[in-house]
Amino acid sequence: MRLLILGGGHFLGRTIAAQALARGHQVTVFNRGKSSTDLPGVTVVRGDRSVPADLVNLAARGDWDAVVDTSGMTTDLVELSTGALAGIVDHYVFISTVNVYQGWPVEPLTDDSPVRSYAPYGPPGESSADEYGRLKAGCEQAVTTAFAGRSALLRPGVILGPHENVGRLPWWLTRIREGGRVLAPGRPDWPIQPVDVRDVAAFALDVAEQRLPGSYNVTAPIGHSTFEELLDACRTAVDSVADLVWVDDAFLRRHRVPEWVGLPLWRDYSGTWHVDAARARAAGLTCRPLPDTVTDTWQWMRDTTLAETERSAELGITRRREQEILAAWDAARI
Repeated sequence: MRLLILGGGHFLGRTIAAQALARGHQVTVFNRGKSSTDLPGVTVVRGDRSVPADLVNLAARGDWDAVVDTSGMTTDLVELSTGALAGIVDHYVFISTVNVYQGWPVEPLTDDSPVRSYAPYGPPGESSADEYGRLKAGCEQAVTTAFAGRSALLRPGVILGPHENVGRLPWWLTRIREGGRVLAPGRPDWPIQPVDVRDVAAFALDVAEQRLPGSYNVTAPIGHSTFEELLDACRTAVDSVADLVWVDDAFLRRHRVPEWVGLPLWRDYSGTWHVDAARARAAGLTCRPLPDTVTDTWQWMRDTTLAETERSAELGITRRREQEILAAWDAARI
């Protein structure tokens, strides 16, 4: 298969490229090349998808059997890309997000849950998560319009694993490696369902190879693991005897710990970790155990120098703030 990847330099895009090469596909990546290193074996086309001339140059390199778009974040950019590629690519696989659903993260979701309506501008006070979902919904519309009947929308939840540039799992591994009393958020038995980047990549390639149409939630099964199992896996991976101190949700909110970013992956809305991916499982999605993801991520971290990204810089609370909250928690329980 001749495969084009829009992106291909970071995390999911890089993993898709590596697996595609391993499957024997001819892989072309299109990116700016400013913050990543291309894998040996890929054909590199440098360019910016916001620049029409760069897309014309890319299109001149076609045809391709499929494209996997890992970097489409705004509707106008995806419209430009789909317009340039519609005549020279057979099938378009777009990496979207569960944020496109109206009910996420408050409500449990299925593959058929209502999707947000797209508008160029959001309402006053729109959160960054709502803006992200609204824009991704517009991207989906652009794809299905230009590639009607020959496109697939993949809607992952949280993706973890080696080469993670968001920094959620690396933050926990680093903190637990430091040891001591670790503030563990919420309930230890809170079910979670992050999906390994390698499993998402494998499914994306399956969809591209089989030209599967439609939309697919891409998450681990509901109840795949718990927050305690995640943090215990971190302790095992880094060989730490850190003491996990579980502090309840209401107490954390009273102390203004930002959900999702203050203690990465902590959010107690009932729909956050209740996303059914039945359609993807029926199409072949398989998910490895979470401890494997944790162990392999730690091995990758030991073998590389982590570069701080804009998103990873926003994660976590300071050790001083953590100890202040733990002291208040201790006092409240006396």
